[in-house]
Amino acid sequence: MGSEVAEMANSCNLLPCFVSLQEHAYPADELMPLTCRGRVRGQEPSRGDVDDALGKFSLTLIDTLDTLVVLNKTKEFEEAVKKVIKDVNLDNDIVVSVFETNIRVLGGLLGGHSVAIMLKEKGEYMQWYNGELLHMAKELGYKLLPAFNTTSGLPYPRVNLKFGVRHPEARTGTETDTCTACAGTLILEFAALSRFTGTSIFEEYARKALDFIWEKRQRSSNLVGVTINIHTGDWVRKDSGVGAGIDSYYEYLLKAYVLLGDDSFLERFNTHYDAIMRYISQPPLLLDVHIHKPMLNARTWMDSLLAFFPGLQVLKGDIRPAIETHEMLYQVIKKHNFLPEAFTTDFRVHWAQHPLRPEFAESTYFLYKATGDPYYLEVGKTLIENLNKYARVPCGFAAMKDVRTGSHEDRMDSFFLAEMFKYLYLLFADKEDMIFDIEDYIFTTEAHLLPLWLSTTNQTISKKNTTTEYTELDDSNFDWTCPNTQILFPNDPMFAQSIREPLKNVVDKSCPRGISRAEESLGSGPKPPLRARDFMASNPEHLEILKKMGVSLIHLKDGRVQLVQHAVQAASSLDAEDGLRFMQEMIELSSQQQKEQQLPPRAVQIVSHPFFGRVVLTAGPAQFGMDLSKHKTRGFVATIKPYNGCSEITNPEAVKEKIALMQRGQCMFAEKARNIQKAGAIGGIVIDDNEGSSSDTAPLFQMAGDGKNTDDITIPMLFLFNKEGNIILDAIREYEAVEVLLSDKGSDLASEIHLEMENMDQKLSENDSQKQNSEEATAASQDVGAVSEEPEEGENSDVTDADSLSPAHADSDSISISNQDSYVPGTDEARAPEPACTQGDNQPQEQKTETESNSKVNWDNKVQPMESILADWNEDIEAFEMMEKDEL
Repeated sequence: MGSEVAEMANSCNLLPCFVSLQEHAYPADELMPLTCRGRVRGQEPSRGDVDDALGKFSLTLIDTLDTLVVLNKTKEFEEAVKKVIKDVNLDNDIVVSVFETNIRVLGGLLGGHSVAIMLKEKGEYMQWYNGELLHMAKELGYKLLPAFNTTSGLPYPRVNLKFGVRHPEARTGTETDTCTACAGTLILEFAALSRFTGTSIFEEYARKALDFIWEKRQRSSNLVGVTINIHTGDWVRKDSGVGAGIDSYYEYLLKAYVLLGDDSFLERFNTHYDAIMRYISQPPLLLDVHIHKPMLNARTWMDSLLAFFPGLQVLKGDIRPAIETHEMLYQVIKKHNFLPEAFTTDFRVHWAQHPLRPEFAESTYFLYKATGDPYYLEVGKTLIENLNKYARVPCGFAAMKDVRTGSHEDRMDSFFLAEMFKYLYLLFADKEDMIFDIEDYIFTTEAHLLPLWLSTTNQTISKKNTTTEYTELDDSNFDWTCPNTQILFPNDPMFAQSIREPLKNVVDKSCPRGISRAEESLGSGPKPPLRARDFMASNPEHLEILKKMGVSLIHLKDGRVQLVQHAVQAASSLDAEDGLRFMQEMIELSSQQQKEQQLPPRAVQIVSHPFFGRVVLTAGPAQFGMDLSKHKTRGFVATIKPYNGCSEITNPEAVKEKIALMQRGQCMFAEKARNIQKAGAIGGIVIDDNEGSSSDTAPLFQMAGDGKNTDDITIPMLFLFNKEGNIILDAIREYEAVEVLLSDKGSDLASEIHLEMENMDQKLSENDSQKQNSEEATAASQDVGAVSEEPEEGENSDVTDADSLSPAHADSDSISISNQDSYVPGTDEARAPEPACTQGDNQPQEQKTETESNSKVNWDNKVQPMESILADWNEDIEAFEMMEKDEL
């Protein structure tokens, strides 16, 4: 196994990442892998609550300390510790997240101290170490304590490192709410700090917060909500699950029992776990419910943070549901290469981002430890291959902006090096591959290592907490718990395989229905008189049926048609029920069509040296020009004159057979496209002129036409926000010749391009003539170009604003439903198509087959109103911000 471990470690490539961090980012908190520089808070566009993890304390370096030792990089670890001691300042006037600072920085310092004293005892490294990291941890602990100055004991979500909270200069302390995980994920680090230093106050504060959450649990369901008021203890968000906002609260209850030996933590965890398995677990799914009505699902999608739960179930000892949920998640990953930030119960993409989260790798590691099944080694290899194939960029690993297109985000969170590398290495490591026994430590939620001997050190806290009585549960529930064992179950690979087998195709077999559930309840009974999918607004017979069902049809001044139901006007009670069913179907059909009609994002991939396809930028699509889901365009880029592209191009010789770069503004997008097409360009990229705009912080729109027929535009057009566009412009300034690929999804071109270059070098070395060399280079550059395609028929939506960047407007024959803030796009008096069955929301590579063979979406005839799209976007953005505020 040793050689395999070395191979996997090299594939993970931590050391180059660490070197890149030192060269390009230090002393910044994070490395920005696309632009090869450090992310300094205040110097980059704000990312909202995500930036609360940054405190100008070299976050990634501290978070990575014990990972270096796990990977046997002891020399690098020693140098990193010296750098932390020498350079890191914790007394900064900056507001940070209490939760993130605890798990990443305090945990990183304690994990570093734990392995430092272990190495010192071994006698080879760290002989000079005298607890400096622990002293820094204690200093940081005191800086976090002011956050606990509440009557409840729950901490404020943020604290100023220099001024605390509620200080005139603190700029924090007015918050009223925090997430359950934010307040309940402190006990391991705070108790370890107390045990290491003999100062009990830290463990006392963390215990008080946990006690309060336990007391405030919903007594009938034994569940906790996502967000709680830190002063009153009232639940602000009453949905409950095992993902974002709650996840590590459950994790720390069980691990606190393991580390501290306090039975009360185990009893609490088991009480919660019984409720989770009773209400939230719907194998293989884990669905949020309402704490007061736990039989009622709170949402129809799952977030990626719940991927940690199978690993926790292994520690609990409940192996079967762990295998089931893990396998379901793996099927989703195999479909998208990464786990989307959120996905629906029918496995469509809900939020397409993937910030290189490690939770799935964590569960994979624990399942392999429990079962010994080599299947999980193959899972680990797949994760490593996907990281190297799709996420690796010249300066590190870039988060995925959209798993559907493979586009990147200039982001590499500290947890990627702290957790992902650690778990993947440990997955393949045997005991002899390690310089210490990993079983002597427990992992925090950030995968930092705390020694188990802390359970008997400086016990200044009474083991038994004074809380209310526990719920009587089946004794077998408690028998499952088997913490800190090397093998939880017999090493029988067939055991896990027999559980996984029924779930092998669960993702592929699941497909959303285009009609309502009411149809299922009908069985073989009477068929409804009219289905929403069959309805035609111009059919007199259909209108008569609607009238009988109490549904009236109103023609609005703008040409749209509105449906309104009045049950009292139906011919009978049965007709009224049919009318209600029809309206429900129409709502579902409308929602389905709206999803299908939104053009998915596109990708701009830099394929020339030194990027070789490793940088993929999220691009907005155009409602005109070449369809990039069917054809790709590859070529070198050139800046046009005039840069706005609003008049005849004056440098056509520089633009011909190239992809034109231009600035947004002063005219319509279609006009720009016509001008560069006339100059001989094979494609166009419009770069936003709004300084600092980015797809990281702004919703992705699509470029609309000019209200005229755009069939004459045959080249592809894409839109980049200012930040992404500057990446290409910077590359031009540095490397001059920059080649890109315009497509629906980033491709793995690195190996292909390297092969092309090797072949080119070989050809060049075989030729003596400078002229022949020149001719071959010219031929190579001309070998790339655009493949044109006849555009779809129809007229574009009417857009009157110059150079507008917006979704399409409502069609003149669209239908609206009364009391529903959405419209059903019209079909020019044709029957509404039955929604196509696709795997993954707006997935280009899969929709291609469906739309060609089933129901092709034509933007010219069926378009979605701007208000509806903006409402959808705002809802997703607000939900995503809430999720990140809870616990990102």
